[in-house]
Amino acid sequence: MSAKADIYFMTNQKFFPAEKLYAVKEKLDSMTDEQIQRLMFVQMKDPTTYLLVSIFIGQLGVDRFLMNDIGMGILKLLTGGLCGILWIYDMVTIQDKVRGMNFDLFMNFM
Repeated sequence: MSAKADIYFMTNQKFFPAEKLYAVKEKLDSMTDEQIQRLMFVQMKDPTTYLLVSIFIGQLGVDRFLMNDIGMGILKLLTGGLCGILWIYDMVTIQDKVRGMNFDLFMNFM
């Protein structure tokens, strides 16, 4: 692994699912330094930020709108998070969903 790949991996591993870190490492090994340099400019979504959004205004569906899940965002907005049930579910699962989105974005890069 190159130095740039090591730096990228160490600074961004919190954005990916723990069980997928090996795949991230393998993909980084196959990239050139130029590709890794371009990858550093790709904005990953922070799971902690999404958790806070979900806790404080998730009942209005804002967390789902940020994840481009417009249909569920509208459902949560109109039903108050399905009377709180979907809101609680999202608070528990949103970090994993965001890490999965980041992993998909990373794997589809280049």
